[in-house]
Amino acid sequence: MPPGERIADVDAVPDDSSLLITVADRESGEEREAILVRAGDGVAAWFNYCQHWRDVNLDTGDGAVLRDGELVCKRHGATFERESGECTFGPCEGAVLDELPVELADGGVFLDADGYEFVRVGASEGDADDDVHKSTESRIGF
Repeated sequence: MPPGERIADVDAVPDDSSLLITVADRESGEEREAILVRAGDGVAAWFNYCQHWRDVNLDTGDGAVLRDGELVCKRHGATFERESGECTFGPCEGAVLDELPVELADGGVFLDADGYEFVRVGASEGDADDDVHKSTESRIGF
């Protein structure tokens, strides 16, 4: 039996980018964004922000950048291993992305975190003035 709420089909998670999802804290109701990425034979889920500047999203709605198998912060170029979430380069080197526990079963990705409930595939519906954290202005070239 699957552990929790079904988020998406495994096949919906791209090999070369991310799938943006929204979950809500069960106590506060606060919505938070997370990204699903292919990791080895499975799928990993990380909350959608860089460890250097937590107001900068890795996926701004068009998929996270993956280069050489690592997630890249578009703002300042920090790279994170998609399997472990560890920053391997950049100002937050050694830091680790915050994980959202998921599990695979029956061809799907399931939420495995008691404190959160799945809301939707796609961005949170936060305050429109909060769009500053979604900035894709990059200091690096791709």
